[in-house]
Amino acid sequence: MVADMETNWDLLVRAVANAQDKQAFSRLFDHYAPRVKALMIKMGLSPDVAEEIAQETFVIVWRKAASFDPEKAAASTWIFTIARNKRIDRLRKISRPEPDPHDPAFVPQAPSESHSVLTERERSDRIKQVVETLPEAQRTVLMRAYYQDETQAEIAKALNAPLGTVKSRLRLALEKLRQTLEEEMKDGSL
Repeated sequence: MVADMETNWDLLVRAVANAQDKQAFSRLFDHYAPRVKALMIKMGLSPDVAEEIAQETFVIVWRKAASFDPEKAAASTWIFTIARNKRIDRLRKISRPEPDPHDPAFVPQAPSESHSVLTERERSDRIKQVVETLPEAQRTVLMRAYYQDETQAEIAKALNAPLGTVKSRLRLALEKLRQTLEEEMKDGSL
């Protein structure tokens, strides 16, 4: 007897799918909508939200009736699965926080003032000039370390020089850069 009733519901879903039968849909709705709503309330949703989910479920039943396959599941299983998925969608929407427009990540950076861009460019140019004044051995080690991202060991191997020599040359180059740039900053030329 129960199997006949399920077959009946299956046939009603097929009637909605094949002929957009409003009477069949009305019978499905009258039978399952209160059950869907009750299940949603039992799962902890408010009556208003449960009612909305029942309504949304039957909109899907109307639109997607053609995708119902009685070989895979009974009409009741299909309808309750739609309702469960609607509930999950609703919970995801609720648990996803709204973005805060005042969050620093959403606030664009103020455009830099033209004189600060110019100053940065001038500093960069001046550093390049100072690097050019370094002895060849120091300049080579500095360029490989900072512009080619090579380790000191890689530089030593490539130059066929002892690691201690590479470290000394790099230290001397950095010290010369630091001194020159500090002096220029003190007298205001940089």
